[in-house]
Amino acid sequence: MNLFLIIGISFVVLYLLLNFFAKASSKKIAKGIRYIIFSVGILLAITLFLLGRYAFSIPILLFLVPLIKLKGIGGLFQLFQLWRLINYLRQTGRYSFTSGANYSKASSSMKLDDAYKILDCKKGCSKSEVLSKYKKIMSKLHPDKNNDTDTTKLAQMVSEAKETILKDLS
Repeated sequence: MNLFLIIGISFVVLYLLLNFFAKASSKKIAKGIRYIIFSVGILLAITLFLLGRYAFSIPILLFLVPLIKLKGIGGLFQLFQLWRLINYLRQTGRYSFTSGANYSKASSSMKLDDAYKILDCKKGCSKSEVLSKYKKIMSKLHPDKNNDTDTTKLAQMVSEAKETILKDLS
């Protein structure tokens, strides 16, 4: 008798689930599934990290990156460049995550080598290459386009790096 009860409950749950899928829009279903997969993946990665299984948590996090909806490999590459930029600025003491939305004074003491590293340019590059690198970085960092995080200070530093290189080129 318990077997019939389990089968009956399973059919009712299956019916309700299929009924929900039939009435819901595909965008809503995709968003929900993506959210569930992302949440479970993050929880699994954190659990493995806390248990000391670092080698297993890294691939899980890499598999979750496409769920953020980056535009192809170029988006992943830009994400990596921004991560490098933030790490470099934090190492040189020019940026911290707790800086808030305060505008800092432009430090005209930025070294030329630092400016080239910030924009990921090589010495002797052309003005158009500097401007194109600047535009790529600012498309991700500009405070008007990036509502999620406080990138005002980072945007100022990138602008200052561009100005330093352009002064040197002229």
